[in-house]
Amino acid sequence: MEEVDVEPTTTPIPGFDSNQKHLGFVWGPGDILVYETIYKASGGSAGGCPFVHEVRKDEDIYSPILRKLFNESHHIFVGLQRIREDLPSKNKKPQFVSISKNYRSVIRACMEELQQVAVSTQDAALATQYGNQVSILLAVELIWNLCEVLFIDAAPAGSLVLHLLDWVRLHKADVDEKAREVLASESPAEHQAYWDVVISYVLQGRMDEARQVLVKQATLQPAARAMFKLLDNLLMKMPIFNPGETQTLTEFDVKWRHWREEVDRCLQDQSFASNPHLEDICKILVGDEDVLLEHKELLSTWYHFLVTRLLFSHPTVKPTELHYYAQSSMHMFLDTRSVPEPLDSILLAAFEFDIHQVIKDCSIALNNWWFVGHLTDLLDHCKLLQSHNLHFGSNLREFLLLEYASGLFTHHSLWQLAVDYFDHCPEFGHVYLELQIERVPLDTERKALKVIRICEQRQMTEQVRSICKIMAKKALRNNRLGSALSWSIRAKDAAFATLISERFLQDYCAKGTFSDLDLIDNLGPAMLLSDRLTFLGKYREFHRLYGEKRFSDAAKLLLSLMTAKIAPRSFWMTLLTDALPLLEQKEVIFSADQTHKLMFCLEELTSGKSVPNPDRPMQDEDIETTKIELLRLALARNLAMAIVKEGTVEV
Repeated sequence: MEEVDVEPTTTPIPGFDSNQKHLGFVWGPGDILVYETIYKASGGSAGGCPFVHEVRKDEDIYSPILRKLFNESHHIFVGLQRIREDLPSKNKKPQFVSISKNYRSVIRACMEELQQVAVSTQDAALATQYGNQVSILLAVELIWNLCEVLFIDAAPAGSLVLHLLDWVRLHKADVDEKAREVLASESPAEHQAYWDVVISYVLQGRMDEARQVLVKQATLQPAARAMFKLLDNLLMKMPIFNPGETQTLTEFDVKWRHWREEVDRCLQDQSFASNPHLEDICKILVGDEDVLLEHKELLSTWYHFLVTRLLFSHPTVKPTELHYYAQSSMHMFLDTRSVPEPLDSILLAAFEFDIHQVIKDCSIALNNWWFVGHLTDLLDHCKLLQSHNLHFGSNLREFLLLEYASGLFTHHSLWQLAVDYFDHCPEFGHVYLELQIERVPLDTERKALKVIRICEQRQMTEQVRSICKIMAKKALRNNRLGSALSWSIRAKDAAFATLISERFLQDYCAKGTFSDLDLIDNLGPAMLLSDRLTFLGKYREFHRLYGEKRFSDAAKLLLSLMTAKIAPRSFWMTLLTDALPLLEQKEVIFSADQTHKLMFCLEELTSGKSVPNPDRPMQDEDIETTKIELLRLALARNLAMAIVKEGTVEV
């Protein structure tokens, strides 16, 4: 058995002492039911706690706001699967980048909504929960954005630093808020946060904004105007690589080195010695690492320090060189005694282009499979995971998507999204769907029909039959015979259809009428599912013919039900009783031959009843005897009339 990468977290169970009692548990699809047993840790038994605790692996799917994340990302996922495989890679890359941005916009929208709810809620515990979810989504979006820059967009040297700058700016937006506060004050240049804003803009490579704020200080110090003008020129002339222009990377590098030498000369000449703030800015422009580290608070993170360091020291860094600068920046920025956070390790793995380590660390750090499942799927479409197959068969993409979809199946509505994820897992998706679909609670017939439609679209005939049987039994328990019969016919369950048909016939004997006439009248070929169902349909047809006064057809059908042995023997007396009105008609309905057959059926039925049944009430025995006598009398009379009619020759 493989060793775990990290120690699993301990989940405390309220009111349970592991030193005193044993704990019992039952695995569920997405959670565990935990209960205290009657067994003591030291042996023997004692009274157990009456509570059963539900331990959920993933709480996020129960958050109304995060459910929007799952729903929206599902649409993006399905759209990604529709991108044609035969398209050239250069045509697909913009589509993949666009899809990645769509995923990030969904994350950001949920994050903003969570922030608003966290601020507006009065419940402190809920506010803390929302705050934690915001922190997780911030980290998720930060990692995804970096993966987009490095792996999906795969920015080359020159453009790489520009993309990383955009990445840092997006996730370090407090500078603009602080700048608005400074500029809105009565005297911006004298505000205590003024120089922090200027230096923060420079650290992010936002030279135009830095120059605009510097003007405020220059107007206050006319004597130092030349010094401010010199720095303004340096900031304005700083070369920025533009991939859209005809300028090559080599030409840009030469231009940048000339600018760097000019800034260095200003430092050597001590042009800014009289103003330590301007001198610090000039040292930042030449990439002085000591000065950069003096502004740790403004940089706030080692990866911001990394990008600023690259901007001013190595603007043409190649993707393959990133790992060296990332490792050294993290070691320089973080305290040597502190252990890197999981986020730091994940970002470092990304800078080292170790995709599988990124996915592995995210799987451990995050509490659900949404992020790793969708990111891995996108990276797999970009052909970046082709070399990595798992030893138990499925590839990494499919394994993570199966885990994510299995989690969705535990939710009362999100299970429908999981179906599409299983559909796009070619190796094990169908098997997982077959196993999971049977666990969906069939609360209503509408939900059952939805599940059946999903199964029918995927030729899952066994699951369709199973669901129909479950619904038939539910309907029968609730005494809804029509619905039960309909479900059993759909399940092609002959035994259950026979049982329900018997119940219909029992109800008819007790009430004298049929329920659910529309269903019985329109059975069609379905009545051939079982003999009893065939009899039910034909017996109802007899009543319809009788109601339409088609007595001859009704008589033939009634006789055929008995002679062909379709009717259960226990129902023969009811059929013979139904024949009485036809036998009493003025016009002869049954022929002599038909009357003989009816007589034979009656004698066959009564031949075994010579001994009275002691369990039956005497009154029922008398009624039965009276019925038999009336039938014999009617049959004898009808036979005489039929013989006379058939022996009469019309002139």
